[in-house]
Amino acid sequence: MKPYKNKINKIRSFALSLIFIGFIIMYGAIFFREHQWLVIIFMTLGILCILGSTFVYGWIGFLSTRAVLVECPGCHKHTKVLGRVDMCMYCNEPLTLDPSLEGQEFDQSLNNRTKRKD
Repeated sequence: MKPYKNKINKIRSFALSLIFIGFIIMYGAIFFREHQWLVIIFMTLGILCILGSTFVYGWIGFLSTRAVLVECPGCHKHTKVLGRVDMCMYCNEPLTLDPSLEGQEFDQSLNNRTKRKD
């Protein structure tokens, strides 16, 4: 099972990967120089990936300003928590703001009230 990561860092990593994917797609147009319509398609897809990355960065920046800033009990650094449960950005310790969830094993499904394990 893959390790949990902080939600803000996970979304930022996705946005960064969109930028690199966009550049790789645009460089792919080099192989189709003799077909102008393929070059236009590759360049357009690459630009759309980069614009999508810009949108994701703006969205996570907006969410980050509304996130609750807490002090991690493990490393004593301040970290932002999105949702009911999240991980510390620095030491990956599970954090929660809901007193009813304290002591439970960390699971991402605890953020969704309808799918929460009781």
